[in-house]
Parts: sequence; structure tokens; C-alpha cells
Amino acid sequence: MADYLEIEVCYALPNEQRLFTLEVPEDCDVEQAIKRSGVLEAYPQIELETAKVGIFGKMCKLNATLRDKDRIEIYRKLIADPKESRRQKVEMERKKAAQDKQKANTESNS
Repeated sequence: MADYLEIEVCYALPNEQRLFTLEVPEDCDVEQAIKRSGVLEAYPQIELETAKVGIFGKMCKLNATLRDKDRIEIYRKLIADPKESRRQKVEMERKKAAQDKQKANTESNS
């Protein structure tokens, strides 16, 4: 009888997180485990061919081997580039600070 591993497959949306716990054969890889978990049926928008995956936050390939108690994570595509988002946030904070300073100068001159 083949030995089994207990693993988890995790997928998160902005307002929902799902964790699928299952047993897989010892020789199962990441892709096989994801397919066995049912996550692809629950979330048909996942494109496994292009999705990035990892084990406990470390990126891996679909053919990576698994160990007992591993948590496979399926990552969504970023909506916005994090660098661009930070740049825009800093720019907005600078504009607000300039407006606040101008408003304070106007009130003190009144």
C-alpha cells in the first residue's frame, strides 16, 4: 500500500479564503495535488497553466515534489504594479501636504 501525504491547497480572493485539506500519494507533485483538491472546480477562473504557485510562500514549479504537511498556495495576478501604486500614493500625499500648507498660510494671513 502506498504511503500518503497530508497537504493543503490554499486560494484567496480579496473577500474569501479557501483551504482544501487532502491526502495524496507520496509521489504526487504540486500540479496533481491542485487538480485532486477540487480548487479548480470551485474557482474556474484559475488558469493553472499561467498561475504562479508556491509552497509556504516560496515560489515553485508545478512539478515540484511535496512533503507531508505542505501548504500549496495559488497566487492571483496583481491588479496593479506595487511600485506604481506606491509612487501614486506618495504623489497624492505630497499634493495633500502642499494643499494643507497653503491652507494654513491663507488662514494665518487672514
